[in-house]
Amino acid sequence: MLTPQTSKIAALSLLVAILALTALVIFNKRRTKSRGNVVLLLGAPDSGKTTILSTLHYGQALQTHTSLQMNVSLVSLSDKKTIRIVDIPGHPRVRDQFREHLDDAKAIVFAVDSSTISRTGPAVAEHLHNILHTITSLPPSQTLPSLAVLAHKSDLLRATSPSHSASKELAINRVKTILERELEKRRVSQSGGVGVEGLGAEGERAELGGLECNGDAGATFKFDDWEGGEVTFIGSSVSLEKSNQDTEKAEEDGLLSLREWLDDTM
Repeated sequence: MLTPQTSKIAALSLLVAILALTALVIFNKRRTKSRGNVVLLLGAPDSGKTTILSTLHYGQALQTHTSLQMNVSLVSLSDKKTIRIVDIPGHPRVRDQFREHLDDAKAIVFAVDSSTISRTGPAVAEHLHNILHTITSLPPSQTLPSLAVLAHKSDLLRATSPSHSASKELAINRVKTILERELEKRRVSQSGGVGVEGLGAEGERAELGGLECNGDAGATFKFDDWEGGEVTFIGSSVSLEKSNQDTEKAEEDGLLSLREWLDDTM
């Protein structure tokens, strides 16, 4: 038979259990709360971001010039889904503006000029490192945005590739290999206490994380093992002479794979 004191203890224990369960449910709801319909289009200057955006929005590539102004466009996907794409300028002075839109971003597309990555690798890796650091620094209560690296201007590699698809694969392999190499340099420099200043175009004033990987200790940085989640690589290209008013032309303009990824992700 329960005594009054025992009954109070049991009731208090039940109350604590109910409160703990309620807190866990609220936490899980917050963690799995869906993000908005925003896609952040990031990348270095001259990586082709604005041309990509104009092709997705207008159905044709427009002549563009380097700008320090953010561009926002609504883009309709194949299943009549509409998303908002925010193109953040890649200049070091303004590129960190992407953080202002991160809470609403469901996906991030990081554009890379695959035709020049061999010489711009360190600066591009610096930019991407900053993004990886920001993503992995988000609180546990937030769902991380999906991330795609766009190996753009693959058509400029077609001289060494027999087909359109082969040039995309070449662009992806080139961009992925060079970025993994440059990010590994940054990871090693930081782990050795050297810092990463001077490894990119501008250099940071503070150490950055975000390059942690799953797997064996001491292994080199690989996107496939990145602790921040899956990184999708997509080959793409845009021609100023082509339009994408239907599926066949969309395939011609080289953004079909990007459209499909956006459709699946959003």
